[in-house]
Amino acid sequence: MRGVRRLTRVLLSMSKRSSGRVNIVSHKEPGYAYPSEFARFVQGRWSSSGGLHPFPELATVEHLLSVCYQASLLREEARPVTFRTVLAEPALFPADGLPPQELQRLAFAHSLPFDTVELRRLSVASDPRRTLIGVQGEGNGDLRVWGLINSGTWWLRDVQGGRRAGASLPPALVVQVDAPGGLAVYQGSQLIGSLRQGRISGCRTDPFVSVWLPRRFADFSTELMARHRSSAERARAHGERWAPLDPDLPRAVSERMMKRVIALVREAHHGGTIIFVPEEYADTGRTGAPLIDIKYRFQESESRRSFPDLVVSMLDRLAQVYGLRNSGSEPIQWKEFESATDDRLISLDEALFETAYLVAGLASVDGAVVVTKQHELVGFGGMISGELPPVRSVARALDLEANRTEEEDTESVGARHRSAYRLAGAVPGAVITVISQDGGVRFVSQQRGRVTYWELE
Repeated sequence: MRGVRRLTRVLLSMSKRSSGRVNIVSHKEPGYAYPSEFARFVQGRWSSSGGLHPFPELATVEHLLSVCYQASLLREEARPVTFRTVLAEPALFPADGLPPQELQRLAFAHSLPFDTVELRRLSVASDPRRTLIGVQGEGNGDLRVWGLINSGTWWLRDVQGGRRAGASLPPALVVQVDAPGGLAVYQGSQLIGSLRQGRISGCRTDPFVSVWLPRRFADFSTELMARHRSSAERARAHGERWAPLDPDLPRAVSERMMKRVIALVREAHHGGTIIFVPEEYADTGRTGAPLIDIKYRFQESESRRSFPDLVVSMLDRLAQVYGLRNSGSEPIQWKEFESATDDRLISLDEALFETAYLVAGLASVDGAVVVTKQHELVGFGGMISGELPPVRSVARALDLEANRTEEEDTESVGARHRSAYRLAGAVPGAVITVISQDGGVRFVSQQRGRVTYWELE
């Protein structure tokens, strides 16, 4: 301890200038980015919408990000400091709004300093899933905390698979702090970029809005719609009127379930792997030596196929409800599904989330949850064979379709990721979702014959 104090005195004396002030110099490691670089990156990607939403002063944004970055490195009573803050005037938020449909403005009687001390304190009172910290400039480059905005959690449903989205944020600058040194900047609800582990990323490689991921499950969606059409034909034969449905609805419902699974595993902070494979690879008897050794394999039964049955029931009920309400010929789309208040449909929706909770729980066991691409739940505790050829390098997708990639070696990742790469290399049609303990999510699959991963923001 005495040696540490002596070293500290030496470093401080070396940094003193003739004025007697102490200058603390930050030394950056080569290749790492920090808030000042991140601020300029955000400025370059900001959408001004014809001058209606100009980018704030660069110095203000640098100050905002620097304070948020430093606060992220702190802890409050052994808890990590996480929060959301928005750089916006109080008048942008309704004075009488109430969540979940609206934003609620709660202004303080007196503004507070925008510094790491206040952010650390406020982080305890402002759950980032429900609350934002309101910040505004004082005209002299200074920033002050003016209050809180209660958003509720409906805004998360687009990310976590909920049925209705909450009130939208104004197109102001929002900073989300979710890990030490981890910042994400949004313009309203639109992601602009993120700074994690010293690396700036501006590509939202969300596979759920890509072309390649739905194509991997196109046969499953087609099968569900075929089953629904058979039900609709039988209903019409008995004189019932069912509304036509958008053929994209099965994909949207399945996507919601998977989003919820990912969100639950992330929140548990234990990590997990979910593997979707062609049906033949999930059956040991068909392939000889298994590529995945499943410790807890479910018996062949209808319950293994309950999810497809559930989706078809939802489609059937949706068509029935809207068929009774109107005689239009336009297909029912996702927005109608979101706004439906039918009790039976709500009950089926709850069953969908119970399925998500089940899968998330299975993912907490060592090994992977194994599902066929027809969404049949095969088992869990799956161990990918170590005899599969190793994958020495993979492509990191820089856009949705992996048209732009970066080559990365696999030495720096853990066994969970390396085994996922091996399986993706051996099974071209497989889609593997790897969720790390720190909340990182990678979708792994083959693209153009190359093992590729997409990092979910």
